[in-house]
Amino acid sequence: MAIQLYNTFTRSKAAFNSIEEGVVRMYTCGPTVYARPHIGNFRAFLFADLLRRWLEYRGYEVRHVMNITDVGHLVDDADEGEDKLDAQARREKLDPFQISARYAAEYLADRKTLGMLDAMVNPKATEHIPEMLEIIRGLLASGHAYAVGGDVYFDVQSFPGYGQLSGNKVDDLEAGARVEVNTDKRHPADFALWKSDAAHLMKWESEFGPDGFPGWHVECSAMARKHLGDQIDIHTGGEDNIFPHHECEIAQTEAFTGEQFARYWMHAKFLQVDGGKMGKSLGNAYTIDEVMERGFEARHLRFALLRGHYRSPLNFTWAVMGEAKAFLENLDRMVDDLDRVIAAEAAEPLEHGFDSVRTARAEFEAALDDDLSVPRALAAMSTLRNDFVAQAFSGEPAQAALNLMRDFDRVFGVLRPASTDDSGDARIEELIAARNAARASKQWAESDRIRDELLAEGITLEDSASGTIWRRG
Repeated sequence: MAIQLYNTFTRSKAAFNSIEEGVVRMYTCGPTVYARPHIGNFRAFLFADLLRRWLEYRGYEVRHVMNITDVGHLVDDADEGEDKLDAQARREKLDPFQISARYAAEYLADRKTLGMLDAMVNPKATEHIPEMLEIIRGLLASGHAYAVGGDVYFDVQSFPGYGQLSGNKVDDLEAGARVEVNTDKRHPADFALWKSDAAHLMKWESEFGPDGFPGWHVECSAMARKHLGDQIDIHTGGEDNIFPHHECEIAQTEAFTGEQFARYWMHAKFLQVDGGKMGKSLGNAYTIDEVMERGFEARHLRFALLRGHYRSPLNFTWAVMGEAKAFLENLDRMVDDLDRVIAAEAAEPLEHGFDSVRTARAEFEAALDDDLSVPRALAAMSTLRNDFVAQAFSGEPAQAALNLMRDFDRVFGVLRPASTDDSGDARIEELIAARNAARASKQWAESDRIRDELLAEGITLEDSASGTIWRRG
């Protein structure tokens, strides 16, 4: 079965086909680094990480670009008002480049903590001003943009497709919540490509004046084009990016190149907290550190943010975090148990579990091929775990189950890392053998003594049809 992906642009699901066979050019809208990203931001970032991992699992070479916005993102995503970087710099009484450097470093460190794959490049907007000006000049020359004083705006009425991604119609767009009143604009929905403001802390000289800086939308068009070319396969982001950001990206890029910009647009729904909105003013826009201070590991958070379907709202609660931790601990135990079953295999092992493993793999892969249906994929893994406990897999089925667990982790990146320290394992095995011998000779007191000795060291035992299995913790 081919991979099926939902395209926000067409509002339908279709088989994925890349422009270049075997290669996927993928662009993800990254953070605006005026503050440390919170777990809601990382829901969208982790969705892109999962998508990339699945494409790579299916054999694609993924050229992934994920930008860092360090200038030009004005408050409320509008064309008027203060730049988020400028505002934070003034609050902290620092240079905005210092602000962006600090929070960009924190973002990259958080990515690593959450086990996200490194992008091919993490371009910064401030490093691509020439590429932005090239697009702006081209749009002016073709009549898709116009200059007013030191500002340059894109003329949305010059691009008939404007609004197709979001479902907005140009005639219906009124000046209001996300489209500020500006009498210099030909139409209220026209958006800024370049702004001039002597008070702006980050500015560049151009033919439009000495105090200019780019509009937020043109930044991503320039960075995607610089690193991936005029056409890309997939563009991802959060649902809040659909309008105006991604709508504007499409208009300016396609008006400049004359070609379709992205073939697939994919967006993750918002993360809710306790069933409601997340926000800094509400005190629930948690950082990774704040989650880990509650006793959770980063992988527990990663799993909690991946466990739902990306096109459905996801709810975050501390109870959900506890469930995520328990789910992963069950899978960790399964991996440990499979390792020991395989290592202690008898000369003529029983061959239980073939059908269970085959079914689980087929359902796991079919689920993720179907627009990353994570809940179905996790259900397949849960069923495999239950079958393993009930049937006591051995022989080749045990190895096949372990291989599937490793493939699961290759995609989700949430299982406990394998320990490279086996010191003390031989002694534990000797004690278990002695306990089994005591049990065989009905020396129950000695058997209990050995069990209690191991338990005091944090080693728990589980007697099963395939032998005694031990685990730490």
